[in-house]
Amino acid sequence: MFYSVYSYLQFLMSFFARNIKGNSPPKATKSPKALRFGIIGAANIAAQAFCIPAISHPDVIIAAVASRGKTKGDAFAKKHSIAKVYSGDNAYQLLLDDPDIDAVYNPLPNSLHYEWTMKALKAGKHVLLEKPSADVKEETVRMFEYAAEKNLILLEAFHYRFHPSIQRVKAILDSGELGAIKSIKSDLCIPAGLMKYDDIRYRYELGGGGFMDGGGYVISVARYLTGENPTEVVSATPTSIYKADPRIDNGITAVLAFPGNATAEVTCDLQLAGWGPFRIIPSMPRLGVTVKAEGGTIRLGNFPVPHVVHTITVSPKGKPSRTEKHYVHPKASSAANSGEAWWATYRYQLEAFVDKIQGKTPQMWVTPQDSIDNLEWVQKVYEKSGLGSRPASTWVETKEHGA
Repeated sequence: MFYSVYSYLQFLMSFFARNIKGNSPPKATKSPKALRFGIIGAANIAAQAFCIPAISHPDVIIAAVASRGKTKGDAFAKKHSIAKVYSGDNAYQLLLDDPDIDAVYNPLPNSLHYEWTMKALKAGKHVLLEKPSADVKEETVRMFEYAAEKNLILLEAFHYRFHPSIQRVKAILDSGELGAIKSIKSDLCIPAGLMKYDDIRYRYELGGGGFMDGGGYVISVARYLTGENPTEVVSATPTSIYKADPRIDNGITAVLAFPGNATAEVTCDLQLAGWGPFRIIPSMPRLGVTVKAEGGTIRLGNFPVPHVVHTITVSPKGKPSRTEKHYVHPKASSAANSGEAWWATYRYQLEAFVDKIQGKTPQMWVTPQDSIDNLEWVQKVYEKSGLGSRPASTWVETKEHGA
């Protein structure tokens, strides 16, 4: 009894210490050669995904933000101590034309990813691009082609891949301890009501759809852990449809076939139904990935944001189960000295992005082909569901834009 209470108190102390420091990190002394970043759009995700991680990185300075709304841009800049604000209808281009900016973070709505990433590359900026990379595969292919032509770094921000926890799961599976993978179940589902219907995710013309938002994660993790691309979308069924626009899903459950007779059931749902009388009791979030193999199972809870809290449960057949937690890389690994326990997935990702720009070898990377393949299978799920792919960008590349 005493040991259980003591263990729980230890867990709470570690949880709060890690997350408090992660959300209010120590300010790094900035290097004279620090990269100067601009943020295209004062999006909500930018604070957690980029501004906070940048605080503790000695080679990152957020030098400017662009927002078409002056009030929003000024408030964002003040909150995050950003010296320069571009506002107005031409704000994004003004930021890209700034010779003081080395790289940009692009958290714009999905439908604007292609246009403004291409324009950023045209301006000679490296780009950290929020996922999904685009609305259609062809745009993703072209962005990475153009980045290569310009000798610039472009990374799709699948931040969970950079965290030690998912890499540890991959290492266990690759070790052969559990044998060949038979099936995977990956979920990114949040209770109904948390995501409001006035969110950009519910605007079709902006590349809206629940599976466009979170489906990339659940497909990506299945592809990463198997080391393969699917061979077929066996089925794809919307969890529910947005009543105001039947082209928009709240989420989709899909079954994917993989080589070796393996399967993956992937679900994203931004409006997970409640339970009980009249479904008034909110459901708990479902954010895990479970792999069943010939010799046992392994599960990572909270795989999209494991820095908050996670547990890896390994259950070999005929042997006792064990649990592991990896907020830093295992001591015996080649990456043992990279990262801190309070680093969020986004901070690990930023470390890799900066390393790549500086000509170093990052500890982890999401390759162009990985991003291209992932979006292709998101599109195939939409096609199988009957909803169809999201519309391609209306922006047309010209020689003036850098073709």
